[in-house]
Amino acid sequence: MTGPLHDSHRLSVKTWTEEDSDRADSTLSRGQSICDDTSSELQRMAAIERNSQSSFQGRGALSRIVSMVMTLREWAQKSLAEETERPDSFLERFRGPANMDIQAPPSRFSHTHTGSETENEIRRSRRTRRKWKVVVLSPSDDAYYNWLIVIGAAVFYNFTLLVVRACFDELQMKNVQVWLVLDYICDGVYILDIAVRLHTGFLDQGLLVKDVRRLRETYIRTLQCTLDICSILPTDLLYLIAGMSYTPLLRFNRLLRLSRLFEFFERTETRTSYPNAFRICKLVLYILVIIHWNACVYYSFSKVLGLGSDSWVYPNASDPEFGSLARSYIYCLYWSTLTLTTIGETPPPVRDEEYLFLIFDFLVGVLIFASIVGNVGSMISNMNATRAGFQTRVDALKHYMHFRHVSKVLEQRVIRWFDYLWTNQKTIDEQEVLRSLPNKLRAEIAINVHLDTLKKVRIFQDCEAGLLVELVLKLRPQVFSPGDYICRKGDVGKEMYIIKEGHLAVVGDDGVTQFAVLTAGSCFGEISILNISGSKMGNRRTANIRSLGYSDLFCLSKQDLMEALQEFPHARAQLEQRGRDILQKEGLLEEVNVSAGEELEEKMERLETSLDRLQTCLARLQSEFNSSQLRLKKRLTALEHNITTAANGSGFLSDPDGSESVSGCNFIRSEINIRL
Repeated sequence: MTGPLHDSHRLSVKTWTEEDSDRADSTLSRGQSICDDTSSELQRMAAIERNSQSSFQGRGALSRIVSMVMTLREWAQKSLAEETERPDSFLERFRGPANMDIQAPPSRFSHTHTGSETENEIRRSRRTRRKWKVVVLSPSDDAYYNWLIVIGAAVFYNFTLLVVRACFDELQMKNVQVWLVLDYICDGVYILDIAVRLHTGFLDQGLLVKDVRRLRETYIRTLQCTLDICSILPTDLLYLIAGMSYTPLLRFNRLLRLSRLFEFFERTETRTSYPNAFRICKLVLYILVIIHWNACVYYSFSKVLGLGSDSWVYPNASDPEFGSLARSYIYCLYWSTLTLTTIGETPPPVRDEEYLFLIFDFLVGVLIFASIVGNVGSMISNMNATRAGFQTRVDALKHYMHFRHVSKVLEQRVIRWFDYLWTNQKTIDEQEVLRSLPNKLRAEIAINVHLDTLKKVRIFQDCEAGLLVELVLKLRPQVFSPGDYICRKGDVGKEMYIIKEGHLAVVGDDGVTQFAVLTAGSCFGEISILNISGSKMGNRRTANIRSLGYSDLFCLSKQDLMEALQEFPHARAQLEQRGRDILQKEGLLEEVNVSAGEELEEKMERLETSLDRLQTCLARLQSEFNSSQLRLKKRLTALEHNITTAANGSGFLSDPDGSESVSGCNFIRSEINIRL
């Protein structure tokens, strides 16, 4: 009895080292330790009760209660451990176990090995949850773009207002408190931007890197990190020495964050639905900013030379006409606009410094505005490229109709059809536009555009998803003008049509009597392209269908449908059965011997298989014949060579009268017999 008591007492003792480690534990660890403490007490009481010689009934009941509590506690710990051990995400598995080797601090009570492992797992899962709380932004996310708007506004504020405050002292000194508040707000945004950069992921082999340590190391090694740190240095505090009027000059290091503004422009140009309009607005903004900076530099240069010292510099502020702040800035802006656009009509320079400044301004104006005008011209031409290409097609068709003496009525119909296409923006060739995309993205776009329309067809309802994907890639849009016949009675059906927009009329042979009107979502011709045996219609059209106005249809050819059904034989059988049910419901299906047709198809398949086998055997026999013929030719060539060699080296001589010796002939014959 003393053994268990001594062990339980020894397990509940705490040393000073354990006391120190306990102070560093978190709230969860303390809760777990309290549970361990309670558990050890319960175990001690249970051991005392088990070793007691007394048979008192209440003490035995207490022992059973303690055992039940211990069982419940172990079950709760196992459930908690299973809850906290959540599987890693896909990206966490790619990182590997780099952060899983951190061991938890020792527990205060290590009475069982299982409790220690459970506590370590709980602490490890707590650390993992803390790491999961770290947000990593993707450059393609909306949150990252929204942050670019914020940091872009701060950069644009510094880029435009610092220079004007540095040049026009009156503007700086009139609203000092406002400028200080705005400046420090922008500084706070700059500091937050560094934190955002530290938590902005990048793609590595197609996967977004979310490891914060790797992101931090990558960012620190870049030049942008150095520029960002330099841009938030508190250089503006030097105004305590230089004076409040020099604060804007001391904050010019904030312009090192200008790359953020350009990144915002690039992201916006990619996201906007009107990229050409955005490019023009961006160029206009660049022009205004350049003129703004040049105006501020002109005013500062005039202050250096002396306001009103000659006719070229800005007039003296003592003149009431030019004394206000608004007049000063507007006059300098006007002068900068005339100079950079090389219009002139400004006072001529007087000093050498003024000549040099004006020459530099002219060069900058010529270079910058030449590139800007060129870009504007290219953008305008790109905006009109679609119109120009469409007009070229129309002009070529007009020339062709005029050359072939097409009637005026038909020519007007063709022109109106082209006008409808341009007015309703249907001139884009979808196949040409989507050709640059991979097949997967092309299929997704086609599904997004055509799948709802295709599901309206009766025979395609509840069809396999793979077949529908194949079919949507084969749909071709067609536009019919008023009065056009989509199909006539008796025509061979080679395609089916699905109405997207417009109204179609089922008319009689006279073209006037209307039997029915088909609207958007209707389809026709789907039964004729399936070649259902026993159909009274066969593959012929049974009605005249004419467009009442301009109609947009989707066309699916019979060949495309059959090519798609070759990969889905089960779906083909279902479609044929569904089409047969539709025909039978409408009374258009004749009673035929279906089994005979199936037997005929099986015979045809067997014949095709036998023909393939015969072709294979014939090809094999032909190859064997060619190889044997080649071997025979080689043997004959070798035989001829040996005969020639034997004839030349046998030494037989011809008689003086020209006859050969008999021994030589016998030798040759024997050689031939041996070879044969």
